[in-house]
This record gives sequence, C-alpha cells and structure tokens, in this order.
Amino acid sequence: MDFVDMDRIHEECGVFGIYAPAGTEVGRDIYYGLMALQHRGQESAGISISDTQGPKGNITTKKGMGLVNEVFNKKDFETLKGNIGVGHVRYSTTGGSCIENAQPIAMNYIKGSLALVHNGNIMNADEIKERQMYRGQAHFTTSDSEVLAYEIISERIRSASIEEAVIRVAGTLKGGYACIIMSPRKLVAVRDPFGIKPLVLGKRDGAFILASETAAIDAVGGQFIRDIKPGEIVTVTEDGQLLSNESLCQKHHAHCVFEYIYFARTDSVIDGILVHEARIRAGEALAKRLPVEADIVAGVPDSGLAAAEGYAKASGIPFAIAFHKNSYIGRSFIKPTDEERNSAVHMKLNVLRDVVKDKRIVLIDDSIVRGTTMKYIIEMLRLSGAKEVHVRISAPPFLYPCYYGTDVPSSGQLIASEHSYEDIRQKIGADSLAYLQIEDFKEMLGDLELCKACFDSKYPVE
Repeated sequence: MDFVDMDRIHEECGVFGIYAPAGTEVGRDIYYGLMALQHRGQESAGISISDTQGPKGNITTKKGMGLVNEVFNKKDFETLKGNIGVGHVRYSTTGGSCIENAQPIAMNYIKGSLALVHNGNIMNADEIKERQMYRGQAHFTTSDSEVLAYEIISERIRSASIEEAVIRVAGTLKGGYACIIMSPRKLVAVRDPFGIKPLVLGKRDGAFILASETAAIDAVGGQFIRDIKPGEIVTVTEDGQLLSNESLCQKHHAHCVFEYIYFARTDSVIDGILVHEARIRAGEALAKRLPVEADIVAGVPDSGLAAAEGYAKASGIPFAIAFHKNSYIGRSFIKPTDEERNSAVHMKLNVLRDVVKDKRIVLIDDSIVRGTTMKYIIEMLRLSGAKEVHVRISAPPFLYPCYYGTDVPSSGQLIASEHSYEDIRQKIGADSLAYLQIEDFKEMLGDLELCKACFDSKYPVE
C-alpha cells in the first residue's frame, strides 16, 4: 500500500463464490471475479475450488500475498479445477497482514470439508475463540474468519446440514459480515442482520454467483438477480436449487454509508442504488449547501471524480480533469520522511498544469482522514499555478472508529476529531473547506437505512 492510500479509509475484504451444478469449470471465473473486487483489498488473494462429482475433501487452494494477478498465473488453473469455488481479496483490519491470515480458510473434518471467505468483523470473535480453545481447537491465524470456520464445523457435526449449522452460528454472531461457505456439494452465503456489509446474487446459465458487488457478477458475464437480504442465508444445492432462510432477518437495517461514498466500484449497484449516481448526488448536495465562486471543479482520482461531476452539474462551474493518476505504483511504496512522502504523492498523482494555471479550483474528495495527503495535493496545485483551492468533501468529518470491518483509525488519528474546520483548513492550506452533512444523505440515498457510526457514533451493533 502506498503512502497516498495510507491516508484513506479501507474496506476489509471482497468475497466471491460460484457453483455450476452442471459441471462447468469455474476457476477462471473466480479469478476474474476477484479482479473486479481488487479495490476492496490489495494485501492478499486466494481461491479454493472443488469438484462436486469427486470425493469429499478434494479442495484445492492457492493463496498468497499481493494483488490477484501477482498471486495467480496461467499454470495455476491446471490444478484449480472444479465446478464450485470461493475466492477472496483481503485488506487486514482484524489480524495482521501475513500469509497465515490470507483466505479462503479451508478445512477437512469428520463430515467432509469446508472453505470459507468472509468480509467484515465479528465483534464477539474473541469470546467465541476462547471457548474454542478450551475445547482444544488450535488456532493458526489471528483473524476472526478462522474462528467462524471452526464454529461452523463444530455445529455441522451436530446438524443435519451445512445450512442448518450456518443458521445456528449466525444467530450467535455480533458485527457486520458477509460470508460465503463452500461445502462438498453446496454453496451457502450469509449476510449480517443489519446488512452492514454488501452481498449480491447473480446467475449465468445454470451457475449461481455470490459476490460483494455486482461489478464482479458483470465481470464473469453473469446477470444480477438481487441483493441478499440483511440476515438472509441462501443455499445453492447440488441439483441447482436456490433455498432461502430468513429466520434472522429483522425490520431495521444499517447499510454502511461508506460503500456509496468510497468503497464500492462506481459501476456497482448495492441495495438498489447505483454507486455512481449516489456519488453524483453527493456532489450536487455539496454544491447546493456549500457554493463558492470558482473557474473549474476537479475531483481527486478516482473516488472524488463522480462527486466532482455532480458538483459541477449543480453549480454550473465547468468540470475538469486536473490530475493524471499513475496506477502502477508498487503497493509497498511507504516513505518515512516528509520530503519522501511528498514525492510519493507526486508519483501517484501529477497535476495537469495547463488545466489549473491561474484558475480558482473547487477540489472534491471523498474524505480527509489524517490530512497529510490533501495538504500535499493542494501544494502541488499551487505550485502548478492555481490561484485558489476550495476543498469540498463528499462525506461528513470522520470522528469515531468503526467496529464492523472498516479500517477507520482511532479517534486520535482522525484530524476532524481534534481540530475545528478552520484548523483543518489552515493545516491543509486550502482557501476554504466544507464537508457534506449527515442530513444530506437523504438527498444522496433516499430513505435507505444507514450505518453512520463513524460520523455520529450511533452504532447499530453494540
């Protein structure tokens, strides 16, 4: 992860699963699905795959540190063969960044086998883990995904089916999560009762697809069917049926608002809302609430572009591309000194001088976390001849940590938790600064029930 990305909020993971009961090979589909989810995690990637016509326990797994195309090569798919499988990309929040914590978690046990991929955070994982260790179950990772896998296996031994075991376990969990479980003959998925983490269902021919985002379904030529309901457990059976259990569903939901602000790909549809459209509406709300006289509106790539488009549309100020983004900087480009950090920003983003010279600029970004990157970006604009830089943020100020699998730093590292707007404006060197407000979410997302705890400390799960 480079320095520019260090000053952003990160999602924990992306999950993907596919089952083709007719026997079609799905290894490459999982690979392409993970490529479409790469933005959700860049630290590790993995695939587990099986043949439902073969013996139980015939799971083949490959995982490693790095991007999807760094972990897998063409030769891997000579062994990653089968018609059912799951895949994962990871950014660590619970558990460190190491190969031991890479997913899928694949295990053989007395009743067969299991491979699990998980996005989110199980808040009561430590107490569950302690019970497991007293039962003699050794743990080889520091992630809550292993805790979840052990718990499902323990329940499966006492249950008539894998879906029954998942239902029992899910009823004990606290947190935000989306999980896909591959058994020898079934694919099971569960979404937390509040719907904090996204999970969608698609189909291609006779194959069912489950993924964190619709973009991954599109990537493998599938057709989006619907979102998995908050609290719903779905099972794809050996004979190609789709079963649904809604016993954990509840009336009130709390979808993570940051999926729409930053996490999800702009072309994804989550809980009925196109992410790109939500970001445009955020920009429009910013322009109505926080107008400023300027010559151009520019977004910080990539997450600020759609909101900048919306701001320009509502304000009548021309939209401009003011930066070239270098997408090929190594993830490990982390530098310790201020001078080297400034160089890191320059390597990631370069200003188009002719666009910004002698211009008053409205600069749109999705968030300010620590403030360091925004400060350097503004300096770059001024060195390129910008007359004024007015910063508009398409999210409220981050004030509180997240406990559901989103990497919001502690409050002491959040610049807005200890500084006024005016202090922040001076620190980053902007001519003016303003944020979207919580009440603007209605214009952005309608009546969708949201988790906004990182902004207002109202946590749906305690």
